[in-house]
Amino acid sequence: MPLADPAGSASSGGSGGEGGSSGAAPACAPADLGTEGHQAANHPPGTGTGAMVVGFKNTSGNACTLQGFPTVAAAGMTRPDLNRPLAVTRTGSASPVRLAPGHTAWVKLTFVQVQGEADGYCVSGAEPQTYPTLIVGLPGAGRHQVQLEDARNIAACDDKVTVTPVSESKPS
Repeated sequence: MPLADPAGSASSGGSGGEGGSSGAAPACAPADLGTEGHQAANHPPGTGTGAMVVGFKNTSGNACTLQGFPTVAAAGMTRPDLNRPLAVTRTGSASPVRLAPGHTAWVKLTFVQVQGEADGYCVSGAEPQTYPTLIVGLPGAGRHQVQLEDARNIAACDDKVTVTPVSESKPS
């Protein structure tokens, strides 16, 4: 579900990309993208979500380009003014991903893991947080509300997340 994009733009230069052909394509517009969220197979040990893989599918009839690192916020339960931004640490390097119609680009979000059983605990001493959905933004491509495919809450500590740049390869 795309949300208004307050600022930012993506590079319009393309480089092959998933299902793409060479040549430039404009930045993907928020309305051109559908999203999906899955718990990542590889995640830190603990009882929380650990890591989430988010896919951005080109639902338009034209190729478009995504680039950069996502922003992440805990969704404010139908009130955008209550969205809580998470502190983002970037890993890897960003390059443009050209998306053909129907193809998907990916990012991976790795959270500070909840430890223990039942309600769990944070190693830092903070209270564990649960988020029913996240707001994941991409430069120039809007902000999108994403939840895990099985509708479970995302459990994490410290309001921190490590993110990968947009990639044509699905991370594990």
